[in-house]
Amino acid sequence: MYKRILILICILLLIQLDVDAQCAMCRTTVESTISNGRSNIATGLNTGILYLLTAPYLLVGAVAWLWFKQSKQEQKERFAKWQLRQRVSQLLSKSN
Repeated sequence: MYKRILILICILLLIQLDVDAQCAMCRTTVESTISNGRSNIATGLNTGILYLLTAPYLLVGAVAWLWFKQSKQEQKERFAKWQLRQRVSQLLSKSN
């Protein structure tokens, strides 16, 4: 079973597919405006692509930061509870 999965992964890695990143209309518009000497539409399209590219990364970064902040707060709370338990056990051991 392991050997079959490995062979399948190797086959999928070796297959090459031609993929166009832009739709046909966007590509035609960019090619025609660049050939006419105007690059403002192409620049706007590239800026839009970069904007759409950065939005998911910013969202994931914000979630990771909030998760890290929450875990640090929980760690501080656990440490405070541990210190309290230590003090209570010391007080109980002194009373006996």
